[in-house]
Amino acid sequence: MSDATIDLATFAELQDTAGADFVRELVQTFLEEAPTMLNELRDALAAGNADAFRRAAHSLKSNSQTFGALALGAMARDQELGGMAAAQRSNALDALALEYARVATALTELSHG
Repeated sequence: MSDATIDLATFAELQDTAGADFVRELVQTFLEEAPTMLNELRDALAAGNADAFRRAAHSLKSNSQTFGALALGAMARDQELGGMAAAQRSNALDALALEYARVATALTELSHG
């Protein structure tokens, strides 16, 4: 599962650059903060707050790409660029949450493996 969800070359490069221990800390922080970002997306959508929606999507995109979670990053980028109108027309936030769950599992395995 990890190799389909996480670009292993990107993850390995991060570990080589920052060190495995630091990457474990980064992963833990991401696993704690990403659910908040997903909630911020839903809350911003419900409140009609386009700026908060864009910021949350941007943060999720950037953090995902750092670890090589390329599909999650692309999905968050689509939300960032497409805005709330696109999210309202689809189940994109549900799909984003499902992909995050896959990423969380893969990152946990990779950072502790």
